[in-house]
Amino acid sequence: MNETNYDSIFGKLILEQGLCTEEELARCKKQFKNQSEENPTTLEQLLISNRFITPSQARRTKEATKEGKDVAEQIPGYKILGKLGAGAMAIVYKAKQLSLDRVVAVKILPRRFSENQDYVQRFYKEGKAAAKLNHNNIVTAYDVGEAGGYHYFVMEYVEGKTLYEDMSKGKIFSEEEAVGIITQVAKALAHAHARGLIHRDVKPKNIMINTTGTVKLADLGLARNTDDVQMAKSEAGKAFGTPYYISPEQIRGEIDIDARSDIYSLGATFYHMVTGRVPFDASSPAEVMKKHLKEPLIPPDHINTSLSAGVSEVIEVMMAKRKQDRYTSAEELLLDLDAVSRGEPPLRARKKFNLGELGQLQQGQSIESDSKEKIHYEQSISSYKVIVTVLVSAIAVLVLLVIFLFTSK
Repeated sequence: MNETNYDSIFGKLILEQGLCTEEELARCKKQFKNQSEENPTTLEQLLISNRFITPSQARRTKEATKEGKDVAEQIPGYKILGKLGAGAMAIVYKAKQLSLDRVVAVKILPRRFSENQDYVQRFYKEGKAAAKLNHNNIVTAYDVGEAGGYHYFVMEYVEGKTLYEDMSKGKIFSEEEAVGIITQVAKALAHAHARGLIHRDVKPKNIMINTTGTVKLADLGLARNTDDVQMAKSEAGKAFGTPYYISPEQIRGEIDIDARSDIYSLGATFYHMVTGRVPFDASSPAEVMKKHLKEPLIPPDHINTSLSAGVSEVIEVMMAKRKQDRYTSAEELLLDLDAVSRGEPPLRARKKFNLGELGQLQQGQSIESDSKEKIHYEQSISSYKVIVTVLVSAIAVLVLLVIFLFTSK
């Protein structure tokens, strides 16, 4: 039986959303092709009957497909060319901006979220945050608005892929390639931080690489102004970020989040790139975050022994649990990244390591001093006990002597 246009679109959307694997989809397509025309069934029904997707996943996919058609008709000045992807809060489409005859990406807030003012405000906040930035390594914002009941955000279309796409296939990046990518993201962060913006969600899915190798930092949905005290207080105690890459202070919901939080998340991404695994893993997000707070980091060069000591030191300083032990800024990090790219030692990382060792040494000396004082005290007590025992014995002898002399008379 021949595949219909609907079946083809439905299968593509299910695959794009990661709801089934290519092998599972191919298996169902084969069943679809070989089925009897007397009792036909759709590709959707085959995916459900094979338990590759659930009925609710199928329903949501069909709703998104319908919404995509509505979007194409509602947003003036743009022609929707196709769906690029979907996140927890928005759907992204490839489109043509008719007035300038250029391809763009349009992020749409689904109607079910449009009734929630918190979602709407966050959506516009992302657009305004992106508009403050103008850097080659950051996805450019073009427009934000509302039409036909849809809130939309128009941005630069990046022809390429996300870092996550390669990493999800098990790719382990070479040291040289990883340093090059991380350097470009660090430059993007330096630009954002200089303008008072903390990204708060640096991760492989938000790092894009275009066809010429230029890296673009995307998705400022969780970005926050460093001077936005009101928002900081409203978010106190809440963990914003992605568990595998979140900083300890974000987990604790601290108010004074700064550039060092993004550096930690970039370090976790760097770690994943060169080792092929996340820094901390567990059966639940809560357990992963607990490890970020408490568990020592396995040095990356202990996992990938081909890594240089310099790169491993840079990552370890980026991922220090105490933010005061990390690089103070993206600019400081860039100096060490530049050094290791030239085969030179990361002097700033080593200085921080030495300060840490000095602190441990001082702590050790304090403990040793305390131990000596304790030993001296215990020795003094022992000496005192001996003296008392001798004096008591001497007094006892004198008493016995006096008694003997008295009775002998």
